[in-house]
Amino acid sequence: QVQLVESGGGLVQAGDSLRLSCVASGRTFHGSPMGWFRQAPGKEREFVAAISWNGGITDYSDSVKGRFTISSDHAKNTLYLQMNSLKPEDIASYFCAARVQPGIGIVVSSHEYDYWGQGTQVTVSS
Repeated sequence: QVQLVESGGGLVQAGDSLRLSCVASGRTFHGSPMGWFRQAPGKEREFVAAISWNGGITDYSDSVKGRFTISSDHAKNTLYLQMNSLKPEDIASYFCAARVQPGIGIVVSSHEYDYWGQGTQVTVSS
């Protein structure tokens, strides 16, 4: 059974940092693109960051560019999202996603991902 399990969310103050982790089990996603999305209450799920299988290509939404960093460690089958300078508008549940089909690029559309984690909540107080 394939599982993606996120952790690292929590309650922080504006300006603080958090590091989210997403551990994959049941199969390896070596060779596949992965990404982070988030969903705030009453809003659609939105793209946050994506990374190619070898980490050579990354992309970010404009709202997090320069503050968040996506990375992966294939040896640990883990995806990370380092979030710095957090703002109240970053409040959301954060989900990691993995694509089954291998590829050399990145994927920013949620519809192209096959596996999703259960989400981890990030709350930022002002």
